Amino acid sequence: MTTLLLRLVLAPAFIVAISLVARRFGARAGGIVGGLPVIAGPIFFVLALDKGTRFAADAAIGTMLGVVALIAFVLAYVGVSGRYRWPVAITAGWAVFFAVLGAMEPVDAGADLAVVLACAACALGVLLLPKPERGTAPADVRPRHDLAFRAASAVVPVVVITGVAGSVGSHVAGLLSSFPIITPVVAAFTQAQHGAREAQRLLYGFTIGFFSYSLFCFVIARTLVPLGIGGSFAIGAVVALAVQGLAVAATWHADRRIPAEIEA
Repeated sequence: MTTLLLRLVLAPAFIVAISLVARRFGARAGGIVGGLPVIAGPIFFVLALDKGTRFAADAAIGTMLGVVALIAFVLAYVGVSGRYRWPVAITAGWAVFFAVLGAMEPVDAGADLAVVLACAACALGVLLLPKPERGTAPADVRPRHDLAFRAASAVVPVVVITGVAGSVGSHVAGLLSSFPIITPVVAAFTQAQHGAREAQRLLYGFTIGFFSYSLFCFVIARTLVPLGIGGSFAIGAVVALAVQGLAVAATWHADRRIPAEIEA
């Protein structure tokens, strides 16, 4: 029940936060912020309290393996969104996600191998995704009750996935924790309001942010048992924020190097 309540509160709140960041600083910046482990962190915290630190650490390994499927979702969404509207793109993304997740389920990996696979998937995603250009700022379309509707859109998948995860072991629970909840909701709204290209900028930022997400899970997997909840989560938060800060700085530097004529 505690896990469910946390996910019901945090997922909608985080969607609103990402949306506001994207409005202020652009879609790619919103995506990078979206990579922070604000959902995974509370999940692991509650699992550690309810089921023990070993269970939560094993779940973190499963979540890292799930990042591979998460990147597959992003690639599928971007590949389809250029030709079709967001409902088709989300359907394709989820189909690919579950196919890859099924392939990852029998993988028996430790924390070291899992983080290598997760980061390799993120790097491949960055290489394969269209490189975002600054371009012309999209029209500031803000339908009435837009943010509230975005937040409410996260409730159904959160309820479904949390209910399923509660009846399985730590490995499968970790895999399911990577289910894309925030990513498709924000991407769909972005595509509907600003077009596929802006949604692709957002997902490019998400992919960069998933490095931080993966490394946070790695810290939890490796340190939760020996250091306990306080020490492990403190280190994980510092690592996640540091990596995310580097990602934001690198993105800002790359944007400044784009020739001025691209913005025309």
